[in-house]
Formats: sequence, C-alpha cells, structure tokens
Amino acid sequence: MLGRSVELARFDALLDRAADDARGTARGEELRDSGRSRLVDITGEAGIGKSRLLGEVCARARRRGMTVLRGRATEYERQVPFQVFTDALAHLDPHALDGFQETDAVTPLLQRSGAVDRFELHRSTAVLLARLAAPSGLLLALDDLHWADPASLELLDHLVRHPVHAPVVLAVTRRDRQSPESLAARLTRELDTGTVVRLGLRPLSARDCAELAGPGLPPAETAELYAASEGNPFYFLTLLQAHRGSTSPESSAPPGLGTLLLDELTVLAPSRRGIVDAVAVLGEHATPAMVSRVTGRSGTAFTADVHALTRRDLLRSAPQGLLTLRHPVVRTLVHESTPFLRRVEMHRLAAQELARAGASAAVRAHHVAQSLTAWDPAAVAVLDEAAARTARTAPASCAHWLDVALRHLPHTPEHTARRRELVLRRARALAACGGLRESRDLLQELIATPRRSPGGPATGENKGFGEHQDRLRVRAVVLCALVERHLGRCTEAVALLRRELARDPAPADVVRLGLELGSAAPQDSDTSYAQVRTEVEVALTAARSMGDEVGEAGVLAVAALGEAYEGNMTAAHGFARQAAALVDSLPDNDLTALCEPLARLGWAEAFLEHYPDAERHAERGLDIARRSGQLYVVPHLLLCLSHVRVQTCRISSALELADQAEDIARGIGSDQLLAFVLASKAAALVTACPPGDPRPLAVAEEAVAAAGTGVDWWASTAWCIFGWAALMAGDPVRARDAMLHAGGPELQRIQPSLRPLYLEILVTSALVTGRPEEARGWAERARKEAEQLGLPMQRSSALRSAAHLPLAQGDTAAAADLFAEAAAESARCGAVFWEAHSLLLGAPLEAAAGHGRDGTRAWLRGRRLAEAGGSGMLVGLADATRPPGGGSEAPYGSPDRAELTQLLATLTARELEIAELVAQGLTSQAIADRLYVSRRTVETHVSRAFRKTGVSSRTALATLMARRRTGSRFGDARAEQD
Repeated sequence: MLGRSVELARFDALLDRAADDARGTARGEELRDSGRSRLVDITGEAGIGKSRLLGEVCARARRRGMTVLRGRATEYERQVPFQVFTDALAHLDPHALDGFQETDAVTPLLQRSGAVDRFELHRSTAVLLARLAAPSGLLLALDDLHWADPASLELLDHLVRHPVHAPVVLAVTRRDRQSPESLAARLTRELDTGTVVRLGLRPLSARDCAELAGPGLPPAETAELYAASEGNPFYFLTLLQAHRGSTSPESSAPPGLGTLLLDELTVLAPSRRGIVDAVAVLGEHATPAMVSRVTGRSGTAFTADVHALTRRDLLRSAPQGLLTLRHPVVRTLVHESTPFLRRVEMHRLAAQELARAGASAAVRAHHVAQSLTAWDPAAVAVLDEAAARTARTAPASCAHWLDVALRHLPHTPEHTARRRELVLRRARALAACGGLRESRDLLQELIATPRRSPGGPATGENKGFGEHQDRLRVRAVVLCALVERHLGRCTEAVALLRRELARDPAPADVVRLGLELGSAAPQDSDTSYAQVRTEVEVALTAARSMGDEVGEAGVLAVAALGEAYEGNMTAAHGFARQAAALVDSLPDNDLTALCEPLARLGWAEAFLEHYPDAERHAERGLDIARRSGQLYVVPHLLLCLSHVRVQTCRISSALELADQAEDIARGIGSDQLLAFVLASKAAALVTACPPGDPRPLAVAEEAVAAAGTGVDWWASTAWCIFGWAALMAGDPVRARDAMLHAGGPELQRIQPSLRPLYLEILVTSALVTGRPEEARGWAERARKEAEQLGLPMQRSSALRSAAHLPLAQGDTAAAADLFAEAAAESARCGAVFWEAHSLLLGAPLEAAAGHGRDGTRAWLRGRRLAEAGGSGMLVGLADATRPPGGGSEAPYGSPDRAELTQLLATLTARELEIAELVAQGLTSQAIADRLYVSRRTVETHVSRAFRKTGVSSRTALATLMARRRTGSRFGDARAEQD
C-alpha cells in the first residue's frame, strides 16, 4: 500500500465511525451524525491501484468486525441486470435474510425469479442494507463501476440520492474516462452535500516505485522502468517482472503493456492457455466445474494446470470458488485475443450447462447472446423469455436481449408479425429506461411498415395478417405519441394521432387514438383541448356504440380533465360524474388498460376540488399500475395524490409521494416529466419547510432548468411553482418575473382553472415592489376568473388577493373580513392548507380591528390545522402572527440571534440531532428507525427539547432549527409583503 496513506486515513475515519455507531446502537445508544451512509468514490486510470486499495479497506473493515460485501462489475457482462450487486450479495450468510419481510422485492439481486417493480426494489435494497448493517456496521464495496450494467447504476443512483440511515459505508471504484456520464454526474453533484467523498488516486512517486522494486535492482534501471510506467503500479510491476525474466541484457525501450501481457501467455502450453481463455470468457460463471466442462478437461491434469496458472499469478481464486484472472486488463487482452469461434463455442457450452443446472432464462441470456451467430429459434426463445422477465426490473437489459433477437430474426414474410411485436416491445422497454429518442425512432419505423404482407390479395391469411398489422400499428402510434409527449413534442404527438384517425381506423382504435389525443392536447402550446373536443366526442360515441364500458370510462375521464383544464367547470363536472360512476362499477382487472385515464380522472377531480374522489381514484389507479407494470403513468398518479395532500394539508405524505415520483421520472429520462415532478416536489416543500430553508427554491430552480426553453404546460407549471417558492423566500421581484415568464402574453399559458391561485402571487409581488395599480388589476382579474370557475378554493385565492389591497392602505377591518371569507371558502371544499393560511393571515388583523376574540379563535384554529398537517410554513406564520393571549407559548419571533444561540445551547448533542431530524419533517417512528432507538426514546428527547426551548410543537421546533441554520427571522419577507 505504498503511497496510499492519506486515502487509508480517510477510510479509517469512516470505518471507525460506522463501527463505533454500530456498537453503540447494539448497546442501546444512538447514532451520531444522523446515521447517514457515506459513499467513497475511488477514481483513477486502469492499474493505478483502485482494486488493491479497496481490498485493503475490506480487510480493515473485517478487522473491525463489520460485515463486508464486495462485488465487481465486469466488462463483458454489462447487460446482466444488477450484476455487481448480485456479486456482492453472493457473499451473504445463507441465513442473513431469514425473517426479512421484503425478500421478494429484492429477488432480482439474489438471482431468483420474480416480477418486481424496479423502484420498489430500490427502496427495499436500502432497507436490506440497513438490516445488514446491524449489529456491527456494513461496508458495501463495488469494484469497476465503469462497467456496471444500467440497472445497477440506477440502483446506486437511488442509494446516493437517498442515503441509507444506518452505519453503512459504500466504497466504489471506477475509471474516470470510461465512467458513464450519468454516474459521474451524480457522484459529482453529491460531493457538496457530503454524501460522497472522492479519492482520486495518483501515480506512485519515484521513491515508492524504488521501494516496490527492492534493493536488488540498480537505481538507473529502476528509474528507466519508472519513467516508462509513469508511476502506474500495475504497469511498473509488469515491466519489472518482464525485466527480471528477460534473457537479453538490455532492450532499447520497454514494450507496451499489452505486448508484455500477451508475451506472458505465449509461453503457456495449449491446455493451460485454453483454461485462461475459458476463465476470461466465462466471467462470473467461471467456476472450476464450468471451466472443466467448457474446456473438456478434468481430473488431476486439469487440477495441476489450474494450480500452475495460480502459481504464475495468472489465475486467482475468488470467493464462492470462482476463478478469475489477476486483473481486468488481463481479462480484456485474453478475451480479445481468443479466436472468435472459440469464444462462441465456450458461451454455447456455458449456456447448455446452465440450462442443465436449472438456471433461469435471465441468467442464461448473456451466454446465449454471445453464442448466437445465426437464426436459432430455441436460443431466441431464451432471449425472449429473459426480456419478459427483466422488462419491469431492468428495461435496459430487456431492450438489449430483444435487440439481439431481432438482429438474428430472418427478414422473411413468415417472421414479419413476430418482428413487429418484438420491435414494439423493445421500443416500450427503451421508453422505460431513458432511451426515449431511440424508442421513437423504432416506433416511427414500425409505423411506416406497409399494412399488408407482400404478395397475395387481402383475403384469407393475408386479410388476417393485415388486421393484425393495423392493430399493432395503432398500438405503435399511441406509444409513439406518448414518447413524443415525454420528449416535449406535443405538437408532433397531436399531428401523428390526427393522421392516424384520418386513416379510418376500426372503432376500437378510434377509442385508443381519441384517448391519447385528448391527453396530449392540453400539454401542447399550440393546441387547446377545444381544438380536439370533436375527436374526443367521436371516440366517446365509438366506445358507446361497441358497448365498451372501459373505453367509455377512459374517454369520459380524458374529457373531464380537458374541460377542467380549460376552466369549463360545468362540462367537467358532468364528465367526471359519468366517468366516476363507470369506473366505480368496474372490477380492477377491467381497469388495467385504464391506468392513465384514472390519472386523468384523479387530476380532473382535483382541479374540480373534489379531493376525496380524486384521492380514491388515484390510489386505485396507482395500485393497478404498479401491479401491471405500467411505469410511465405511476408518476402522474403519485403527483395527483401529492397535490391533493398539499391542498388538504397532509404535508409529510405529499413529500413522500413526490420523492417516489422523482425516482421514476429520472429513470424514464423525460425532461418534461422531471420538470413537472420537481415542480410538484417544490410545491410540497414550500408548505413543509420552516422559513429560511433553502430546499424549496433549490428544487424549484432545478424544475425550471429541466423545463428548459419550452413554453408548454410542463414549463408553465414549473415556472409558476418557482414564482411561489421565490416569493416565500423573500424575493418578490424574482417571483413576479417568474409568473410573467410562465404566463406569456396576458397569462394565457397559465392553466385557466388554477389562474386565480397563481394570480395571488402576482398581486402580493406587485404590492411589495411598489406597484399598487398593477396589483389592483391582477386582483380584479382573479375575482372575475374565480367567479366564472365557481370553485371555492379559487374564490378563496381571489379573496386573499383582494384582502391585500385594503391592507396596503391600512384598512385592517376590510382586510380581516376578506381573509375570513377566504378561509370559509377553502373550508367548503376541504382545502385545509388554504383555510389555515387564510385564518393565520387574518387573525392579527381581527385583533387590530378590535375583534380580539375572533382573532384569537382564528389563530388557534389555523395553528391547530397547521400543526396537524405538518406544515412548517404555516406554523412559522402562526408563530409570527400570534395575537396577545393566543396561547401559552411565547411568541416565536421574539428571540434575537444571540438569544437563539443561547437557547439551543441548552440542548444535548442527541437532543439537537433529533431536533434537526424533526426539522426535516420526520415522524417519531421514522427518527427511531433511522437512529436504531425506540419511538419512546425519540419522544422523550423531543419533550425535553420542547421544555428547554419553550416551544410546544414539532413544527415550532423545526422553525427554531431553521433559524439556527440561516440566522434569518421568519416574517421578515412576509412583513415586507404585507
């Protein structure tokens, strides 16, 4: 370990912390530093010593009594899903998962069969790692991540963004230049948060290499080898070995690394070279038994050859009895120098042996794909089955297996139907794993295929073939339109759907196309729902003519959302009632094809302010979508639920749902969907976070960055939420600019049915920035539009906008009346968040107007609603606006910075840590799980923190902690606005 003392010292500190925390937890103590996992990112070129360093770290962790799991990604198995995690978990004790309730959710990591949602697998893996960390701590070491498969990288991305709350250290190695861009970007982004620690390994010094060479080598020769190797230890040792074994006195210049390694292989007897070749080809399946079968050698001669190769340090024994070559560079050179047909035969034999052993298609698929050189129905059947098994958990692998099958499928008429089906499946898999553009290209090619088979009239088999082609074409068109939407090309999606409708499709296809057209139009900046209303009505007529209740329910749901978006609430109410009546009467199995319409219905009901109905239908749709693997619609259902729970003031749940949606959106790879998800998450964060917390504005900034320069519905929504976050962060100028950017000329791009709510941001911003006449104009427009909509919550927003006008002129009585009326309107539809917001804004004005008792009652109700809903924003507002005699708790706004510091100094380290977790919105049980203590212990610490700081609620304590971080006082920005 020459030259690595600094890196080892960093690791020692992390391992000591994890091991100490684990031992303390076992004694009933609590974790330090919030118990977050850390990831150490070891980077450097090939041969620089990354794996050697990782091996030393693993040894040090074992000496500390920690559980150590080590896996390696491999160059030629990059399509085997979760390969590096599977390799690591192969080291588990056979009984380690006994009693683990989420075993089924992680079966793909254990090479067991089972259909699992990949995002559920991510969350369950985090739970598994936390379990394995007890009672001694866990080191998860993942080597050569630059070769990791896409499913493994996606799982690692989740673990980085959601650190495991347990004494866990993750250590990964990778080559900088060969690392996937997504991996490098994620690890770099998390450096600032402290989740990731980077160790970039540099070449050894001349002194280190001289010590490595030993005293027997003359200094001049050592210097020559050092200069040739440039301090790379693997290259230096290889040159040193060649130099010592050379019979010639001196060579002119040291040869290249590849030449040296291949020269080492040329002296091997054919039988031994065959073993080396087999190990290179077989990779993770290179057990002695498999190598023996593939090479056709066995007995004592085979054993003697393996021992001889091990003595030469060409072969090494890995855990679980695997044979490996001494370095990945050696494997690459051996693999590439093995004759092609020989490699093919080895893969073929390996696939046969795995089949005999009962291995699943997903396990065999890698060797089948490598051995396939011509059309082989049996081999393609294995790839087909592997693709089906990995479609939900590892769609990138699914797309790869289907691509291999398609490349070998003959281009003959009898295979045309199957080819089109496989292309459609591959396009769907690509769309699920971020390959949106490649998916679209495949679908467009599929759509362009002639409708009839060549040769023969459209009768008999050809007629049946043509009908099948038409049905498949419509499926491709609908999927292509969906992909175009996710690419932000709604105009193209609408045009594609209209073109297909003009082809006079069958009634069932009219319904499918009308559903997608009605969904795409509101998101298109150039097309309103009114422009596609006729096509949606035709689809509704077609569904009813066929007695297709499922299709009818879907079209009604789309129509309800379209009308609700446009602000035609009477029509929207009618369609939503009809859709709900049909949906509620149908069993779940009939609704499998209706997951997206269920999301549309949920959103329509949310915009109509029918929150219980919206929640009920979104939850049902979410359950069906997850069971049926319809990934693309899950974020929309999650965000519908998140939106409803923000309005009804259930903030912790809203944030959790938005987090889940973010995971999926990042996996799909749609910037537009990600912009919508992040905007929704920012909205939940605005309501959840105490004042001074930078997270809402940061997430909102990321949302508008994801939206880019688009002017569609996704972008407009992101900019509106950004405006709200900026206003609550005390930047009214930025808030006003954001709203005007979102709306465009006359605010036409802002959703009509939510416009009064968003106009409130403009009214407040205009008043704070000294534009009273502008504020009056926005408030009047909000009043007119809210009356036209007839929705209580939108009227509430317009009333709050109106209240700011007399307040700015000192007429507190008029303002108080308007805020009270706004609260009553919000209560009518169950918009608890806005009811509490209105009450708390009006409470001090009631007192100022001489209605002290009314103000106290309003404040008490607003405060209770805010606390019950977990809204840090509202509790902070309550603390800042508490009327005299409003409660036993002292006004929170009173302590200055020095007093606040003195107040928090009374807390112990553990009480302070738990207070920080309370400020993050965690429940007592969540804190207990994170810190490995009982819930009662957490609540005891919280109670002590209440007593010492003089607060009486979790949200007040959260606000206190936010002020500790920022030094700002809540109410400053709000006071400016008011």
